Amino acid sequence: MIPHGRCLTTLCLLALLALGQTACAEGRSRDPATHFFNDTFWDMPEEVANAREQGKQGILIMFEMDECPFCHRMKQTVLNQPEVQAYFREHFINIPIDIEGDVEMVDFQGRTTTMKDFAVKQYRVRATPVFAFFDTNGRYIRRARYTGATRDKEEFLLLGRYVVEKAYLKEPFARYKRRMRQRDR
Repeated sequence: MIPHGRCLTTLCLLALLALGQTACAEGRSRDPATHFFNDTFWDMPEEVANAREQGKQGILIMFEMDECPFCHRMKQTVLNQPEVQAYFREHFINIPIDIEGDVEMVDFQGRTTTMKDFAVKQYRVRATPVFAFFDTNGRYIRRARYTGATRDKEEFLLLGRYVVEKAYLKEPFARYKRRMRQRDR
């Protein structure tokens, strides 16, 4: 028979361990809808002004669609990571755009359009996900466009650094990525 004091101590330790595991599990992944993406009314000139006022590098748009397995993979394995969320929230305003959506929005030129027309007609998005970056003047950073899921969170963080460091002015992302990985070895 276990003495009463030892039993109580064991129960307390087990409860603390369970709380610690729950806290750790929550620290490992968080909902991208609330921790990665920013709240928006899909008014791009307003978002550009917000990015400028907040000292950010610009806007990141994730063009996505509901049935996209690669979009879901990005949300469940990369965009849900606290390190990714913190980095991208620090440097960008992050906005999801449904390429099949009929939701009304205002494009970077101040014209009213739908998400679908914005994605397909203006940015020729055909496959998803597409990560598109825009500077604080609303200019599209074409060389930083990334189509598909990244291999892991490290590659996605490299994509963010590529834009923050303005490395797209000097080299394509593939070369930048290779150079950074060689440097880090």
